[in-house]
Amino acid sequence: MRFASLRTLARWTVPLLAAVSLHAAAQTTTLRIGFQKSASLLTLQKSTGSLEKRLAPLGVSVKWVEFPAGPQLLEGLNVGAVDVGFVGEAPPIFAQAAGAKFVYIGFDPAAPEAEAIVVPKDSAIKSVAELKGKKVALNKGSNVHYLLVKALEQAGLKYTDIQPVFLPPADARAAFERGAVDAWVIWD
Repeated sequence: MRFASLRTLARWTVPLLAAVSLHAAAQTTTLRIGFQKSASLLTLQKSTGSLEKRLAPLGVSVKWVEFPAGPQLLEGLNVGAVDVGFVGEAPPIFAQAAGAKFVYIGFDPAAPEAEAIVVPKDSAIKSVAELKGKKVALNKGSNVHYLLVKALEQAGLKYTDIQPVFLPPADARAAFERGAVDAWVIWD
């Protein structure tokens, strides 16, 4: 969902987040919000303090908890470390398939142009089909996990044709930069 102004942003998200937090607010006066740097909507609200300003008159303070990616944020939500969070479209599917119980309160349209399979500049790999037998770093249960599965299918490969290396984004970057993996599936 794209917003034209901060006023529109606040009109839609503050009531939504406040409604979700009613149970949490009844137990505590702190709303714990899980976010990722890639969640521009929440990052903007965090930087402007708009949620704090709107919720303060209700006696609710905000605690921002940063996560490296959606699957880790959903783990935090599942164990009660946060009350609400914002993730991409694929992590909730993987999490619920694994038995996690949570409620969807809204969504942002998918942004597949912000995700890619990357290889080093000097790599001989020039197509998805050439990933066969290669080590591919990715964040398990994320949007890029889904992207990789679909890209392999389109290239006529099975998931078992590659060697997935499940790493959180920062570790995957380090592995990619030192040449420990042949490709990296990541978001912008």
